[in-house]
Amino acid sequence: MTAALTLEGVSKRYGEFQAVKDLTFQVGQGRICGFLGPNGAGKTSTIRMILGLQPATSGRIEILGADDGRKVRDRIGFLPEERGLYKKMTPIDAIAFFGSLKGVPLAEGRRRAKEMLEAQGLGASSRKKMKELSKGMAQKVQLIASVVHRPEFVILDEPFSGLDPVNQQGLESVIRGLAADGATVLFSTHVMQHAERLCDQVVLLARGRKAFEGTVAEARQTARRFLELEGDIDPAAAAKLPGVGEVEVVTRPDGSRVLKAALKSDAQGQEALKAAFLGGLDVRRFELREPSLHDAFISLTGDHPDVDQSIKPQGVEAVR
Repeated sequence: MTAALTLEGVSKRYGEFQAVKDLTFQVGQGRICGFLGPNGAGKTSTIRMILGLQPATSGRIEILGADDGRKVRDRIGFLPEERGLYKKMTPIDAIAFFGSLKGVPLAEGRRRAKEMLEAQGLGASSRKKMKELSKGMAQKVQLIASVVHRPEFVILDEPFSGLDPVNQQGLESVIRGLAADGATVLFSTHVMQHAERLCDQVVLLARGRKAFEGTVAEARQTARRFLELEGDIDPAAAAKLPGVGEVEVVTRPDGSRVLKAALKSDAQGQEALKAAFLGGLDVRRFELREPSLHDAFISLTGDHPDVDQSIKPQGVEAVR
């Protein structure tokens, strides 16, 4: 595998605070890599170092064969977390302007902008002012502006932030399209579901350190399988079932509750179901579930106070 991006022992300090600690990973050409972790884990600091916007305190970074992202900036597309487009410009003019900064002639930039806007269902809005567009539309325009020069490497910092499910799905399609056209994509997020659907590779970051690097399937293997139980069940009784470890009580948005019981490594689940019925537990639904990337993240990083609670289901209580 030829690496489009390599980090070796990269660290970043801001005075006494160390945001990134001895970070090492590679991203292969043409792959989609999810750079995952809670807010404050060091993702944005790492992205700024990759782009050459701030120096690393120590370590080595190589992107597209260069030791400084600024040397290959015309081959990189970047969508920052802090959005910003000129409100009085039209989408076509904004996209063409940003393309010109990366060497695309204005006329060609406008042609590409028109084509890309139409592909994203924004053709009818191409001549409106940016301030007249919805947030989802504006975010699509900014994404197009960041890739109109057809970059080889695309970096997206929290690209799904603030988007509704429909626009999130549209953005996922754009990311897949970039990779299909041969670009390497690195996107940061603290929402595991996007990475689970999109990524060839994931890098999990916690407290500025790498907690995991590998495929989504490999990450899932680090977490336990679990049972989901519905019914009028005492969590303490569920925790005593054979093969069951920790039990979480999860409250759904509709107010209903489900028990999530982690299985021990050698347990299959059937013994727990048999024991539940023999013990007279009121089980209305019993389902064996494979771990998600979210489960893997919790398993790999632990439930530390600095782990963003947005990556956990709401209304969770643990029973041991």
